[in-house]
Amino acid sequence: MTKIVGHRGARNLWPENSLEGFRRTLELAVDAIEFDVHLTDAGELIVIHDATLERTVESAGEVRTLSTAERLATRLKGAEEPIPTLDEVLSLFVGTRPVDLHVELKADVSGVPYEGLEALAAAALRRHGLAGRSLLTSFNLDVLEECRRVAPEIGRLCSINAKSSEKLGVTTTISKAAAIADIVAIEKSLLATNWQEVTAIASRDRLCCWALNDEEALEHWLGQGVGWITSDDPVLALSIRAGSRDTGV
Repeated sequence: MTKIVGHRGARNLWPENSLEGFRRTLELAVDAIEFDVHLTDAGELIVIHDATLERTVESAGEVRTLSTAERLATRLKGAEEPIPTLDEVLSLFVGTRPVDLHVELKADVSGVPYEGLEALAAAALRRHGLAGRSLLTSFNLDVLEECRRVAPEIGRLCSINAKSSEKLGVTTTISKAAAIADIVAIEKSLLATNWQEVTAIASRDRLCCWALNDEEALEHWLGQGVGWITSDDPVLALSIRAGSRDTGV
């Protein structure tokens, strides 16, 4: 059966990458929860998607320059809480039902990966006893190579969209991703356009389609039997899956 991933918790339902959102998404029957990690110059691993604050935080500036005091003073839009640390987020999942964690390693505002983030994130997962049900994810193949080097026991997921596949081309990017990652997660339009090539490279159970937020798209990709679907609205995705004939073939 196709597994459902809550994207940034469930960003269409609750504030994205928030403790509130993660708690409430945990109450759903999702198979996995995805979230994003940045490394600040102060040495904190914090959970936020963008490299800048403006879109999701009642503040402005670059994420990496936040001091601990400044982070604690922030408030997420639509929530009465600051940007959470990775340790705070991981603590929520300790002792809960074994939902998988897709931990995306982000880059700074210039698109440069944070030095040492791979090892730091892996250490946090080990510290909380969550390494066995987590995947380290990235759009960057070099980052995933480093994840394999520093944490070979933790699974990997490679995300691919038009931008990330532009340099090498779609087929080569997918081939390289399939060689290094357990799951290849492809943006829905790119996956639709390159379906035959993709399925010749990676089996359907290793494919993740993202981000699916409407009934028609969910029904289509459930019918294709991909292994994973990432949605901003996992309530809808779970409802469609429950009524579909998805067999996970």
